Amino acid sequence: MHDKELIRKNPETFAAALKRRNIADVEALIADLQKRDEEDRGGKTKVQALQAKANEIAKTIPTAKKEGRDIAPLLAEGKALKEQIAALESGEGGLLDEALARIPNILADDVPNGADEESNVEVRVVGTKPAIADAKDHVALGEALGLMDFEAAAKISGARFVVTRGALARLERALAAFMLDIHTASATETLGGYTEHQVPYLVKDNALFGTGQLPKFAEDLFKTTLDHWLIPTAEVSLTNLVADSILDESQLATPMRLTAHTPCFRSEAGSAGRDTRGMIRQHQFSKVELVSITRPEDSAAEHERMLGCAEEVLKRLNLHYRVMLLCAGDTGFGARKTYDLEVWLPAQNTFREISSCSNCGDFQARRMKARFKRKDAKETEFVHTLNGSGLAVGRTLVAILENYQQPDGSIKIPDALVPYMGGLKVIARDA
Repeated sequence: MHDKELIRKNPETFAAALKRRNIADVEALIADLQKRDEEDRGGKTKVQALQAKANEIAKTIPTAKKEGRDIAPLLAEGKALKEQIAALESGEGGLLDEALARIPNILADDVPNGADEESNVEVRVVGTKPAIADAKDHVALGEALGLMDFEAAAKISGARFVVTRGALARLERALAAFMLDIHTASATETLGGYTEHQVPYLVKDNALFGTGQLPKFAEDLFKTTLDHWLIPTAEVSLTNLVADSILDESQLATPMRLTAHTPCFRSEAGSAGRDTRGMIRQHQFSKVELVSITRPEDSAAEHERMLGCAEEVLKRLNLHYRVMLLCAGDTGFGARKTYDLEVWLPAQNTFREISSCSNCGDFQARRMKARFKRKDAKETEFVHTLNGSGLAVGRTLVAILENYQQPDGSIKIPDALVPYMGGLKVIARDA
């Protein structure tokens, strides 16, 4: 959500910010927002007048009783006024809020301009490409090992699901534990310090509104018959832990750092025909999520730190990757600035996204009313929220299969994961 005072006092600044998002006909949009605001504020004036009238009537009732007058008309009029007030208040701010809920976050000044991913900026490249002749993709490798079964999953659930078994299933579990151990280790200046959580996988509308998935992206989600939604990421559950709260500034002296490993569910409504083969884009996958809650002045530094925490996983696995700063046209709805981590996949001969780390500023906090109060301050301020993948477990599994494949089709276990695999160093097909 956006600061309404910015729209009221500096509409030109707001318009310029939206133009960077490549939003069409910004002038007409601003005019519509201003009209909605006027109508909402007019409603508030009506409410105040009706409340004053209702108060006058309430004061006359005791006198009318003493004088023996019939108070039924007064009670009826008071009831009618209350109903009018309730009807107006239910829509108070509604017209403007309804429109603002669908407008993306304002971008940070250092986000590069651009229409799409072609304008993203490469920040750095880490490691070297492995020398693999005739690299096989993860599907061919997993199926040849007899440990990856898309056909069985399709019988149970349809397309875009997978069953892993044996050593591959254990490797996925090992990866999640490995990531959590890195992120929950005792905090240093650059790593660790996240508190592990187990969170609900089913959430209500208000939680998804708070983090920006609703109302705009409803078609990308799965909804139950009991009006709960399956989480698309643990970001939803973790960030909403501070919803409708006022934190003391001392609680944010060091940013609040939260992490969880959860399944994630996405309909992939807008991805028809993309990544239909394999585990890259599925309806169900698991992810280790990182969330930070900070004071406004701390969020930029925390963003860089979070990125480093996600990078550390790739470094310890010795995977070749690059860091990309997303341009205006490729930055997500709720983010003001985003870095993507892209890991090298030999079979595709390209880098593929494995993590996004975003600073959302106060955008989510405004939607979920998450605030803090400084010492001796009279007013509260909105916190800043950040989120990132630390990492997507399934895609990390894909990267290991393809980067650690051996000529005989076996998979070498990265040294850092051997302890998590009970000492197993190679995944090979059983004879």
